[in-house]
Amino acid sequence: MYVTLFASRNGYLDHSLQATVEDIEQRLRKWKADALLNASEHDVIETLIGLGTVACPVLLREEIYTLEMTEEERQYVEFGDRITRRVTVMTFVVPYEGEEYVFRVRPTATTLNPPRVAELNSRDLRIVLDIGAMETEQLRRQFHEQLDSIDMYLAWARTDIDRHNQRIRSLVPQLVAQRKAELLAQRNLQAELGFPIRRRADAGTYSVPVKRREIRPTEHSGSRAGSKPFTPEPAMADADYEAALQALGHQRNALERSPAVAVGMDEEAIRNLLLVNLNAQFEGAATGETFNASGKTDILVRVQDRNIFIGECKFWNGPQSASDALDQLLGYLTWRDTKAALLLFIKNKDVSAAVKSAAVTIDAHPNTKRRGHQNTDERIDFVLHANGDSNREIRLALLPFALPADATSRFKRKTQSQDADN
Repeated sequence: MYVTLFASRNGYLDHSLQATVEDIEQRLRKWKADALLNASEHDVIETLIGLGTVACPVLLREEIYTLEMTEEERQYVEFGDRITRRVTVMTFVVPYEGEEYVFRVRPTATTLNPPRVAELNSRDLRIVLDIGAMETEQLRRQFHEQLDSIDMYLAWARTDIDRHNQRIRSLVPQLVAQRKAELLAQRNLQAELGFPIRRRADAGTYSVPVKRREIRPTEHSGSRAGSKPFTPEPAMADADYEAALQALGHQRNALERSPAVAVGMDEEAIRNLLLVNLNAQFEGAATGETFNASGKTDILVRVQDRNIFIGECKFWNGPQSASDALDQLLGYLTWRDTKAALLLFIKNKDVSAAVKSAAVTIDAHPNTKRRGHQNTDERIDFVLHANGDSNREIRLALLPFALPADATSRFKRKTQSQDADN
C-alpha cells in the first residue's frame, strides 16, 4: 500500500493556508477582552504569528538510514495474468523537519505524476525499493530520483508557504491593533486621560534645540493579564518619551563637548542640570514643572500618584553598578509604569567597552525580555517586565554619558569620605 504525496484529493495547500489565517482571526476574536487588553501586545503578536506561520518540510538527507532487507510477496500483472512473486526489498527511512500535512495537499504548481512513498508519519517518510537484479549504482540512482521528485514538490510548496508566512507577519500586528482599538472603543477609553501639559510662553528663550511639546498621557492597560478587569491608567505618550530622550541626548552632547562644565560635578549636580533643561522643554499643568527630582539621582514624571517616567542617574563603576541601578529603578516602578531611562555617566577611558558591558549586564537581568528598536553607541533600548508581572512591559533607554575622568574621581572621593564618616 503506497501513499501518494501532494495529492489534490486531500485538498489544496493554498486553501489550508487561508484556513490558518481565518483561524488566527477567530482566536483573536475569542480572546477574552480583559486578558487581551492587559497582555503585552508584543507577546500577543508573537504568539499569533507562531500559530499562523507554517514550517515547510525539509528532507534531512544526511540522516537517511536503511532498515534490514526483507522479503515480501508482491503481485504483478504479466500478459494479462496476475501473479505473485516473493521479492527482496530495501526500506529507506528519510527523516524530515516541518509539518506533515504539507506532504498531503497539492501546492499551486504540480505535475501529472506526483511522488509516492510506502509510509508517511510526523517524523519521516519511507521509500521501499524492489532490489531484484539491480546493481548498487542503479538502486542508488532510483532512490535519489524519488528524493529529487519530492524535493521539487517541496520547493513549489515552499513558494506558497513563504508568501503565506510573509502575509501573516504583516497582517497579525494590524489585526491585534484593530481588535484592541475595538475593545477600547467599546469601553469608551479612546478619550485621553487628564494630565494636560501646556506649552511655555517663553520657549524661545532657551537654547536646547528641541521644540517645546504639549505632553498628554496615552491610555495603557492597568491590571495583570487574565480575567481581572482592564482599567485605564496614565502613561507617557511615545512621542513625548522620545522627545524627553532627545532632550537628554542633546544635553549629554553639550556636556561631552564642554568637559570643563562637568569636571567636579557629582550625580546630583548633573541630574539637576538635566532637570533644568527638561523643564525648559515641557511644562506641567499644576506646578509648571513636568520633570521632578526624587532622592539624589532620580528624574520623575508623576501623575495620579504614579511614576509614568523615571530616569535613574548612575556613575559607571563596573557591571555591578549597572545591575544595582536597574534593580533600584525597577523598585521604583510599579506594574503601571511603562517608560524609563538609565543615564550612565562614564569617564572618557574605554567608554565603548563600558557601554557594551552595561548592555550585556542588562541583557542578563531576569526582568529583561528583549532588545528594543534603538541599538547605537548613543542609545540602546531594552524591554523589561515589571517585578512580579511578565505582561507589564517597561521600555528602558540606556543613555551613556562620556564625562571627564575628574568628575568620576571626585565622585569616588566624596563617596569614600561619606562612607568613612558613617
